[in-house]
Amino acid sequence: MAIAMVQDFPPQDGDTATTNYDAIHAAIMEKVSEPTGLIIHTAGFVGERFRIFEVWESREQCENFIEKVVMPTVMEITRGSPAPPPTTTIYELHSVLHP
Repeated sequence: MAIAMVQDFPPQDGDTATTNYDAIHAAIMEKVSEPTGLIIHTAGFVGERFRIFEVWESREQCENFIEKVVMPTVMEITRGSPAPPPTTTIYELHSVLHP
């Protein structure tokens, strides 16, 4: 069943730059240009918080990608000192419409 994952990153000292996100995203895309099961990935600011919204074909595919690709890349880019963890919400979707 398809799931949505929403991650909200708290602001850090008023920083609204996307430097860390851009570096992590670029490094991930060099490793895996088309993550298995990913339907859509979006990222942007909601007020002062930075939000990532994704839709995946399954929770297992999402969790596998985070464990095997995202977190190792985050640790590599941030040299083992990642920002505070985001607030993460995952929920099953009743319907997904995409062309």
